[in-house]
Amino acid sequence: MSELWRKSALELAAMIRGREVSSREVVQAHLDRVEAVNPHVNAIVRLLPEQALAAADEADRLAADGTWLGPLHGVPFTVDAPPVERLRAAGAIAFGRTNLPDFALRVHTDSALHGLTRNPWNPQRTSGGSSGGEAAALATGMSPLGLGTDLGGSLRNPAHCCGVVSLKPSTGAVPSATVIPPEDMTISNQLMDVEGVMARRIADVRAGFTAIAGQHPRDPLSVPAVFTDLAPGERPKVAVLPEPPGGSTHPGVAAAVRRAADALADDGFKVTEAVPPDYEQAVELWATILAADLRVVKPVLDQLMGAGGRQFIDYTSGYLPESDLAGWAMAHTARHGLARRWSLWYQEYPVLLCPVWSQPAFPVGFDIASLDGAVATLELMRPVLPANLLGIPAAVVPAGMADGLPVGVQVMGGKYTELRCLAVAEAIEQRLGPLTPIDPVAG
Repeated sequence: MSELWRKSALELAAMIRGREVSSREVVQAHLDRVEAVNPHVNAIVRLLPEQALAAADEADRLAADGTWLGPLHGVPFTVDAPPVERLRAAGAIAFGRTNLPDFALRVHTDSALHGLTRNPWNPQRTSGGSSGGEAAALATGMSPLGLGTDLGGSLRNPAHCCGVVSLKPSTGAVPSATVIPPEDMTISNQLMDVEGVMARRIADVRAGFTAIAGQHPRDPLSVPAVFTDLAPGERPKVAVLPEPPGGSTHPGVAAAVRRAADALADDGFKVTEAVPPDYEQAVELWATILAADLRVVKPVLDQLMGAGGRQFIDYTSGYLPESDLAGWAMAHTARHGLARRWSLWYQEYPVLLCPVWSQPAFPVGFDIASLDGAVATLELMRPVLPANLLGIPAAVVPAGMADGLPVGVQVMGGKYTELRCLAVAEAIEQRLGPLTPIDPVAG
C-alpha cells in the first residue's frame, strides 16, 4: 500500500470501488507521504488527519452497504480555494490545505504566514503561483487532486512550473463563493477570476471539473452551461503559437509547444501556426483592468501583506498602465470588441495551442529582486492572460523539459469548450506521457 500515492484520483476511486483497497488505506497512504515529503517542499500548510480518516471510515462503511457517493468516493484531495462542497458530494475527502502567496497576488508562492514552497524539480526555482503549494503537493504524490483559483494564471502557472495538469474554466462555469470578508468581488475578479481543478492526469481534472461545475445560488454569476466536447473521431483544426507576441520565448518552451503540436498531428488533428487577433492588446487590457482595482485596494494590501508581496505590488503598480474613469470605461469597451473578434477566430481555429509561460520556472526571488525582474515576470506570463481577460477555458498539460524544468502547454478554446480543451490535452498526454509524481530534488 506504500505506492498508493503514485496513483491518479480515478485509479484510486476504481480501486476503492473494486474493494482492492479501503478509503482509510488511501487517505493514510497520503498522510504518510505528506509526513515524508512535505518538509522538503512546504506545499501543505494545514492537515486534517482526524477529520479525513473519520470521513474515510464513513466512506468505507457506506461502501460496505453498497452505497456510493459519486465518482470520487473515498479519494482524498487538497485545497487552496473555498469550493469543496461539490467534491465532497462526489465522495471526495478533504485532508489538507496547501500554501499560496499572500492574497494570491503573486506568481511565486512565498507566504508571510507559512513561508516558501519549493519547486520539487529544483528548490532554487519557483513553484509558481498562486497555487504553488497545490502543484508541489500533486507533483510529489502528497495529493492526487486539488482546487485553486485563477485571476492571472494561478491554476496554470504552477502546473507549468511543477509538471502537473490543470484547467482554467470559462467565467461562470464553476461557482465561486466565500464566507470570509469581503464576500463581494471587485470588478476584475468578477470578470476574470475563476476556480478550477489541478491533478497529475487530465482524466482526473475532467472528473473534478464535472463534479464542481454548474450554477449555484451563492454565486449570481454562475451559469448552467452546456460544455462542448469532441465528437467521436472529431479532429478539429488547431492553431499553434510557439512564440507569443509581446516578448521573447525560451527555445525550449517553443520546442515543447511544437512537440505537442506534432503529437496532435500524429493523432490526426489539423495543425497550423496562427496568431489570434490583437494578441498584445489582450495582455494590455488585462493589465489595465486589474491595475485599476489594485490601486483601490493597495492601502489595505500594504497593511496586511508580507514584504515580498508588497514589493511585487509596488513594482507592478508603478509599471502597469494607469487610466482615468474614461480610460477604464474604454478598456471595457475594447475588451468586448476583442472578445467578439476572438470568438469569430475560434470558428476557424477551434483550438489554440501555446505556452503557459514563455520561460521555464524563474529563480526564487527573481520577481521582486528589481523592477526589471518584476517587468520580466509580467512578460514571461503573458500567454496566460488572454484567457482571463476573455473568460475562456485553458487546459495545461506537460509537453517536455527545458533547463531541467518542466514545460507545460496551454490548450485554449472558445467559451464553454472545456471538455474539448481537455480532450485535446489528453491526446497530448497520451502521446507524450506524464512527468509526475516524483521525489523532490534536495537543495
